[in-house]
Amino acid sequence: MARKKTARLLKGYTHHNKVRLVHGGKDYFEMIVRLIDGAQKTIHLQTYIFDGDETGLMVSDALLRAAARKVEINVLLDGYASQGLSREIIGQWKSAGIRFRWFWPLLKAKKFYLGRRLHHKVIVVDAARGMAGGVNISDRYNDIGDVKAWLDRALFVEGQAALKLHIICRDMWTRAYWKTTNPKKDEFTWVPAFVPDAECLVRVRRNDWVQGKNEISRSYVEMFRQARSHIIVLSAYFLPGAILRKQMTQAARRGVAIRIIVGGVSDVPISRLAEQYMYRWLFRNRIRVFEYQDTVLHGKMATYDGAWVTGGSYNVNQISAYASVELNLDVRNEKFASCVEQELESLIRDHCKEIIAEEYFQHTGHLRRLLQWGAYETVRVLFFLFTFYWRQERETGSARRL
Repeated sequence: MARKKTARLLKGYTHHNKVRLVHGGKDYFEMIVRLIDGAQKTIHLQTYIFDGDETGLMVSDALLRAAARKVEINVLLDGYASQGLSREIIGQWKSAGIRFRWFWPLLKAKKFYLGRRLHHKVIVVDAARGMAGGVNISDRYNDIGDVKAWLDRALFVEGQAALKLHIICRDMWTRAYWKTTNPKKDEFTWVPAFVPDAECLVRVRRNDWVQGKNEISRSYVEMFRQARSHIIVLSAYFLPGAILRKQMTQAARRGVAIRIIVGGVSDVPISRLAEQYMYRWLFRNRIRVFEYQDTVLHGKMATYDGAWVTGGSYNVNQISAYASVELNLDVRNEKFASCVEQELESLIRDHCKEIIAEEYFQHTGHLRRLLQWGAYETVRVLFFLFTFYWRQERETGSARRL
């Protein structure tokens, strides 16, 4: 029985990998330019937001340099969030031989969309090195002058997991994920180029509910079920659905110490109010809440028991669960998990304010609570509207190509 349980927990993991935690801001964009400049054969870049500002032009210039070296480049951007990207930049890409296309939602306007969105942020080069996280390509995610980047994180991986990233990005690019036939033989195979100092297990996890993928949601469920000591969740737009709330409640009742880091400052005010409405539920379940104070929190990461980490584009809410194409990396390695945990501990200690139940209720009047309740119910309705079409399509088996 124990052997079967272990095999189930290790399903989907690749073995020969090196992993590094990458900070949003200067660290991330130096890494992305380094990856592009080092590419020899292929680059897949897929992201939610690509702006034509200083940061976007820096990445674009690196792509143009790679195209001049005859590197095959495929860029896939979300058609709603990146719609402000100039035709001039896109024209430069196409003239240089960079292959580009939009991932379109079902319906869109400048301030509204309906349908799936390409929310993951991933780059992979030569099927050997890749990076996935929550960082979009825009100045607000970078350190520009004296302006500090939004708090975000990504995971860099080299090894077998990077080949998996390449295959996923290739299939997204070619729309092969819609095919029911066996995929063509991969043009790359993984060749051991190194032996890690310690075995680092990594698996690539996706959520694309239309395609029957809810792997990241299952990773979070697995975390709450398996944890025996403690859990730390770093989450922007934290509004867990009923399934995750149930798992959190059960973990807390087992005595697992759960800490949630949310944003004290938000770029989406209604989401911030809705999050605060959740505080009373968290307090009832003895889950501690910490608000990050320095800037906007945009990161999405979780760890438990100093043994496991997940990080990527997945927000703990129903949009990521049901309406977005998301990508995370799960890492099962004690040394790496301990390092991530220490960093999150430092973040809590030096940059966060704990929200104490008594103080919170003392300073939250009836009007404020009414506003929070209204925001929470509004967000719930919006989640339902954004995901209703795709739930219907999935249930009837009639999902259409976009």
